[in-house]
Amino acid sequence: MWAMALGIRFAGPPDAEAVHALICGLAHYERAPDAVEVTPDTLREQLACPRPPFECLLAEEDGVPCGFALFFQSYSTWRGRPGLWLEDLFVLETHRRRGIGRALLRRLAALAVERGYARMEWAVLDWNRPAWEFYRSLGAEPLEEWTTHRLSAPAIEALAEAGPVGE
Repeated sequence: MWAMALGIRFAGPPDAEAVHALICGLAHYERAPDAVEVTPDTLREQLACPRPPFECLLAEEDGVPCGFALFFQSYSTWRGRPGLWLEDLFVLETHRRRGIGRALLRRLAALAVERGYARMEWAVLDWNRPAWEFYRSLGAEPLEEWTTHRLSAPAIEALAEAGPVGE
């Protein structure tokens, strides 16, 4: 068996199709294949912005995209410093168990250190025990006192239209 060359680099506008395919792969893995609304064109436009809404590391084996880590800057009011919010981490099933997820997280940790970030955070689906075990093996701890809340488009619109807002 021969080793494949692993590379990790920042994704740019030309990588929009590959990032989109990985997002679709993640949605399928997370049992929500019809949930993806973003298009490669949208990703391309966002990656080309002077201040993109996200950054993305692309993992490639022998030049073939096989995983990604999509993240953005958060902020800790208590620490008074930025942090890194990992929105998505995914490696294609055919490329798992080769250290690619760990390599992506190591690169993210190096970025967090370089940028002086206070912390790295992400959410994990309750049923995804392999991910829980993987993250714990890296020293991550679940924040069991915290529950993520979300307002989606209809609820956001309803709240915005609920009445007068102070000036």
